[in-house]
Amino acid sequence: MRVEDLLVFGKAHCHSDHAKILLAELLQKNPLELLNCLEEVVPEDLSNLYQKEVLALSYGKPLQYVIGRVNFYGNSFEVDERVLIPRFETEELVENTIQYIKQYWQEPVDILDLGCGSGVIGITLEKKVSTNSVDLIDISKDALEVAKKNAKQLNSKVNFLENDFLSNVQKKYDIIISNQPYISEEEEIEAIVKENEPHEALYAGKEGLDAYEKIFQNISSNMKEKCLIALEIGYEQAEKVTRIVQKYLKNVRIEVKKDLSEKDRMIFVFQNLE
Repeated sequence: MRVEDLLVFGKAHCHSDHAKILLAELLQKNPLELLNCLEEVVPEDLSNLYQKEVLALSYGKPLQYVIGRVNFYGNSFEVDERVLIPRFETEELVENTIQYIKQYWQEPVDILDLGCGSGVIGITLEKKVSTNSVDLIDISKDALEVAKKNAKQLNSKVNFLENDFLSNVQKKYDIIISNQPYISEEEEIEAIVKENEPHEALYAGKEGLDAYEKIFQNISSNMKEKCLIALEIGYEQAEKVTRIVQKYLKNVRIEVKKDLSEKDRMIFVFQNLE
């Protein structure tokens, strides 16, 4: 089949942008280049694969899972149904954290990515700031397999630990960063998310706060004297998460930051950083 024929097929079964992106990925081209090669004949195996993947999109599978990777902070990370699809809000969390590290630390830092999923946060930080160590923790063996693959492909020297939150972790860190599940059990979310992404990476109890409670009840023993905790939160959770922080940590500065949509999306906890 020709490129044009495949695009006609794709647009008949899914969003036209997705049809173009998917075909461009398979042909290793920029989507804009497709317009210059409409008459090009695509090998049968790629044509069949494209049609199969278009149908997967039409049945509600996320584009990122169909393609098998996502761009995060300038790097390509593999993702599949074992891990959450990284969102732009998480890039904002990483961007802010990088700026704080550069502002408050002149020396290499020890970083913990708690609940690492595909590894996008910890691996990105390891590549963007000066570090002594970057440890990635997740309770999911499946998620760690994805993260290890990403670390290898991106030549990242991060460390991995299969663990339930901070239990039995003795090390102290300058930076503890986490994008934990924060959706309440009763909250309605998009069907494409609910039906495809791992629920353990989405839901966190009746109010969506269980993960934060588990983190902060033990976190003080893993904080260096000078420490930054960076968290992504649900846009209506700032006040409740702040109360959880204050319940377990004293004499810290708490800052809530909005994302580009002007929603409260990040909380930064500063200990001895002024």
